[in-house]
Amino acid sequence: MPVGATVPGWQPRPMPSGEVLRGRTCVLELLGAAHVGDLADAWADTDEAHWTYLPMERPDGPDAVAALVESMVADPGWVTYAVLVGGRAAGVLSLMRIDTANGVVEIGAVIFGTPLVRTVASTEAQRLLMGHVFDDLGYRRLEWKCDALNAGSRRAAERLGYTLEGVFRQLVVTKGRNRDTAWFALLDGEWPAVRARLDAWLDPSNVDGAGNQLRRLGENIDEVRARHPAR
Repeated sequence: MPVGATVPGWQPRPMPSGEVLRGRTCVLELLGAAHVGDLADAWADTDEAHWTYLPMERPDGPDAVAALVESMVADPGWVTYAVLVGGRAAGVLSLMRIDTANGVVEIGAVIFGTPLVRTVASTEAQRLLMGHVFDDLGYRRLEWKCDALNAGSRRAAERLGYTLEGVFRQLVVTKGRNRDTAWFALLDGEWPAVRARLDAWLDPSNVDGAGNQLRRLGENIDEVRARHPAR
C-alpha cells in the first residue's frame, strides 16, 4: 500500500515559551494586563467592520479590553503576543491549536489597532512570529484560517505566502451566523523562499524617503527598476 514519506529523526516540537521577538519596527512580547491601556487606545477608533469576522465582540472601553485580554491570556491552548510599536501595544496575535506532537500550529486572533493597520510593522509582526515557529521551534506546518467571506484576511494570507488548501463548509456558528472557513497553510520546506521574500520587502533598502515600500510583496524586481530607474 502507498505510504507517506518518512520523517527522519522526527521528535515532538517544543511548546512556544513566549520569548520576546524583536524586529526593526516592532517588538512582540507576551500579552498581559500591562498592555490593557495601550490596547484600549489602539482599538478605540478601529472601524466596526474590523471586528465583523472576529469571534469576539468589539470591547467597549478599558474594562471590556481588560476582560478580553484576561480571557486570551487564560486560554491554555493559546500563546498570545502584544505587538509593540514605539514601546506601546498596538495590537495582538496568537499562536493557537498548538500540536507539538506533529509540529503544527496556527497564527490567529489577529487584532491590530489603527496604529498597526496597513503598516510595515504589521507585516514584520507576522514575519517575526512565522520565523519563530519555523526557525526557532522547528515546526513543520503553520496554518492561517479565516471566514471564507473575509476577503481582507484571505489577501493577507496569500500576501504572506500561505497557500489556500480549501474551504470547510458550515464549520462553525459564530455570532449567530454560519461560518465557512478558508484554510491556508505554509510548510517548512516552503518557508525559506517565503522568508527571503519577506525579508527583502522589509529591508530598509526597500523604503523610500517618505517611508513607503518601493516594491510590493511578490513584485518582480524588474518592475520596480522600471518605476525607479535611478535605483
